Amino acid sequence: MALATAPVAAQGAAAPVARFDYVAYSGTPDAESSALKPGEFANPVLPGFQPDPSIVRVGDDFYLVNSTFSWFPGLPVYHSRDLVHWRQVGNAIDRPGQLAIGKVGVTRGLFAPAISHHGDRFYIVNTCIDCGGNFIITADDPAGPWSDPHWLEFGGIDPSLFVDDDGRAWIAYNDAPPGEPEYDGHRALWIQQIDLAAMKMATTRILLVDKGVVAADKPVWAEGPHIYKVGRFYYLTAAEGGTADRHSQTIYRAETVTGPYVAGPRNPILTQRDLPESRAWPVQATGHADFVQIADGSWWAAFLATRPYAGQQTNLGRETFLLPVTWKAGWPEILPPGAAVLPTARRPALPAFAGDSLDDWRDEFDDSRLALDWLMLRTPRGRNWWSLSDQRGALYLNARPVAAGSLGQPSFVGKRLRHHDAVIETSVVFAPQAVGDRAGLLALTDENHFLFLGRERLADGDAIVVRRRAGAGEPADGVVTGRVALGDKAPAAIDLQVRIRRDKADLRWRVHGAADWQQLAAGVDASILATVGAGLFTGAVIGPHAARADTAP
Repeated sequence: MALATAPVAAQGAAAPVARFDYVAYSGTPDAESSALKPGEFANPVLPGFQPDPSIVRVGDDFYLVNSTFSWFPGLPVYHSRDLVHWRQVGNAIDRPGQLAIGKVGVTRGLFAPAISHHGDRFYIVNTCIDCGGNFIITADDPAGPWSDPHWLEFGGIDPSLFVDDDGRAWIAYNDAPPGEPEYDGHRALWIQQIDLAAMKMATTRILLVDKGVVAADKPVWAEGPHIYKVGRFYYLTAAEGGTADRHSQTIYRAETVTGPYVAGPRNPILTQRDLPESRAWPVQATGHADFVQIADGSWWAAFLATRPYAGQQTNLGRETFLLPVTWKAGWPEILPPGAAVLPTARRPALPAFAGDSLDDWRDEFDDSRLALDWLMLRTPRGRNWWSLSDQRGALYLNARPVAAGSLGQPSFVGKRLRHHDAVIETSVVFAPQAVGDRAGLLALTDENHFLFLGRERLADGDAIVVRRRAGAGEPADGVVTGRVALGDKAPAAIDLQVRIRRDKADLRWRVHGAADWQQLAAGVDASILATVGAGLFTGAVIGPHAARADTAP
């Protein structure tokens, strides 16, 4: 379901309204992944902020979901028939009544989801951090609608559902270890039976893994467990090492679903932590994998990884990658030790499928609903502050007193930044009424890190301004770092363009309809958008934003 629109309602005294006539995006794929040979595909298959992938096959169809943290709508659902090209068909959390993500940071909210199919029904098990805990939702159609959450009484995060041959259903998850943790990052993997008819957990939970593969090494952050039955064995795969550059994927197996589980002879089965950062096209943070078997019997893994431009810096967040799984002597492996994730790989033996266009798009807002991939911060409440219905062919945003760096819901809708080199532009009509009123383009990674280019009323008149917030120590609406006065005869319509190239940004503007762009700022520090500043959880989202004077923290 796309986000429905409603008339913009002014809040308090006559709030100014910004009109955005279009938003256009043009991304340049990495050169290394552009030169595809016949039979190859490029990684990542879902670029940009697409972490914690979970995948399921139903017949000839594949469905995949990702984490969204405090963004709304939450848990995008993608469909594919070739595992390479994906089309978004819905959002599993798409209405305010399902759950409430309130005044929490961007990196809270909806953590790793797990999608599965049993009988005629789809299931997503998930955790909402600081907004309810663990829950399960169901749907007859993965495009939705999805049910309201059935809240489940167990702790921890990263739950996933496994239904055994005998019909018994189980949830595996990551939680604190038995007794007191022995060190920071000491976690355990647990399993607990669930009654899917009653949506109730059994009272007893069973320990699957304590610490990790080699307990003596004090492994950290065993998480993201998934269980599969292949032949007579139950296979448990889980991430380990934390979601930064030490991230990895591990494998265990047992003869019963509750264990005991034995670690495989080759662990980890995926990591890039032992490779030099100086290598060409470095990929880091590989892990949090989910497996799927296709019709020819081969297995594939969807997993998260990052493409840093320096150190661990990337503005794109954790992305969804795909690689084949190789079985050796009864054990699966994604990549052998020392093998790098390459920009291209051989395609699965599946017919071609047409996915969404992610490199180039233009939205002229000519529908009555926002497209499925537009995002806003936190669950909308009360009056709507966006509209498509006042005049079809434009997006209207109320300029409200909610700062981009607040824990409220600013007037901001954006899409994922998906390329290291991307150009985003828009045309905005906006008449500021008081000092601080502004509207334009906002690129935001979390509440403490953003760039803004737009029109603003300053103390000495209207101007095109650059604002940035580079940490929690700066004001919630950022600081002005660049400006050009518009003068007494300021035009009604302004075009804005932001080009982000890894750690630099070029910010330009022009009077609407003019032939030439005016450079306001070149080489602006865009590394403030790097996801290391947001704990490596999220990625940059960019789009229209409006705010008014007296913005609240």
